[in-house]
Amino acid sequence: MAENADLLALLAEMKKSMEKGQEEMKEEMRKGQKEMKNQIQSHVESKVGEIKDHVNSCIEKIEDVQSVKREIGEVKGEVERKIGEVKEKVQVKIGDLEKRLSELEDRPINYPANPDLTYSRPTVQSLTFGGQTSWTVFKTQFDVVSSANGWNNRVKASQLVTSLRGSAAEVL
Repeated sequence: MAENADLLALLAEMKKSMEKGQEEMKEEMRKGQKEMKNQIQSHVESKVGEIKDHVNSCIEKIEDVQSVKREIGEVKGEVERKIGEVKEKVQVKIGDLEKRLSELEDRPINYPANPDLTYSRPTVQSLTFGGQTSWTVFKTQFDVVSSANGWNNRVKASQLVTSLRGSAAEVL
């Protein structure tokens, strides 16, 4: 029986040793799980922080863009207002100029001749026609003289009448 008692004592000791080993193993597993959980949580928190920073950066950029858009809208409104003012002023000036031009067109020109200010282009002497030369030649020369002197049709007619001599004048 002593052997049985030794064997039972040995079995009891082995059982205690195994239970102690199981407890140590469970404790090690708990520690490992806790450490892994902490590492995962730390990594997740780090990533969440990075994402928050990125989101905040994006929000700031969006706010900046909205601010710039607002400023552009304000500047655009100001520019449109000023363009409207300038258009209005230009229309008033055009109206004033048209009125002044109309007044100037209606006003007779009565300026005394001042030899220092007037420019007269040189005149070509009018010809005379007495019927002795060719009418075609005279008419061509008369057209050249009238063009050079800048005569209008009325002046041409009066000059033509005064240039006729002798039998050519009798026809009138």
